[in-house]
Amino acid sequence: MTIRTRLNLWYSIILCGVALAVVAAACYHEFVIEKRHHHHGMKSESELDSEDLIDILTWTVTPAIVLGLAGGWWLTRKALAPVSALTQAAEKIHERNLSEQLPRSGNGDELDRLTEVFNAMTARLDGSFQRIREFTLHASHELKTPLTILRGELETALHDEHSSAAQKDRLASQIDEIERLTKIVDGLTLLTKADAGQIALKCEPLRLDELVRESLADAKILASPQNIEVRLDHCDEATVAGDRHRLRQLLLNLADNAVKYNRPGGTVKFSLQRDGKFAALKISNTGAGIAAELQPRVFERFFRGDASHNNAVEGCGLGLSIAQWIVTAHRGEIYFASAPDQLTTLSVRLPLA
Repeated sequence: MTIRTRLNLWYSIILCGVALAVVAAACYHEFVIEKRHHHHGMKSESELDSEDLIDILTWTVTPAIVLGLAGGWWLTRKALAPVSALTQAAEKIHERNLSEQLPRSGNGDELDRLTEVFNAMTARLDGSFQRIREFTLHASHELKTPLTILRGELETALHDEHSSAAQKDRLASQIDEIERLTKIVDGLTLLTKADAGQIALKCEPLRLDELVRESLADAKILASPQNIEVRLDHCDEATVAGDRHRLRQLLLNLADNAVKYNRPGGTVKFSLQRDGKFAALKISNTGAGIAAELQPRVFERFFRGDASHNNAVEGCGLGLSIAQWIVTAHRGEIYFASAPDQLTTLSVRLPLA
């Protein structure tokens, strides 16, 4: 129950109580005290009492209650209007617009003071987010150089003809781990720059159906070692406005996930259809799926579903976070649906050009 409803309810109860007290006092005065000073008229006492009571209720109590309720509702609505405005403004705040200030009335009342406290709190949060982004960017930048050096040295040692087969296997394994670390650093750098608004996207007409067919060919290459079938169920011609490189990255991330989190001999299905003013893309796979309670977290950074199967699949848990950013940056929407041991589907809706 809202505050406005509670206030109106309490006001109505108090008003009705006061009205009943007034009626009781009026009736006592009219039918007890006044009778002691007047003689009976031509009408009987019962008829006189009922007529007087009706007159009191009609001309005094009922208008007072109606006017009181209407006035109370108007006053409550007027008094709580700033609270509603403050709530609507606060609902629009998220991590990307913490620098925006909530509007203040400037009259110095409790709500104005509360708004000032909210603004100070969001300013502190904005500063904290900025420091986290700066730290992540600086750390990612500093990590790239030693990783590049390590990889170069290991590759040199790998091609040394004096290295034994066992040494080359260890070196190849170390290079794979460095490659994984490099992908994590690159993904974090990308997402941090995106959060800070430092990535500019191109906006040009693109044939999304052509990009889907290109990604389909890449997915078939990725799927061939595990004998996974990749097919295109439907592909409408669709033109969107966006950045070709980022949309290509989006499709590659989704295709890579559909193959990695599939079962040997499974299926990956692509579908692109025009849906009103949107292009609707769906990529499904026949993997193990994700439990319903974990699905709201699939777009979180470093989230990798069932921890018991994480070691069996290469990845760092940033692919869907990057995909979500690319879709959002293109004014689209992305959805995830899965059921254990059934189809897992990622749906993307992008506005048509």
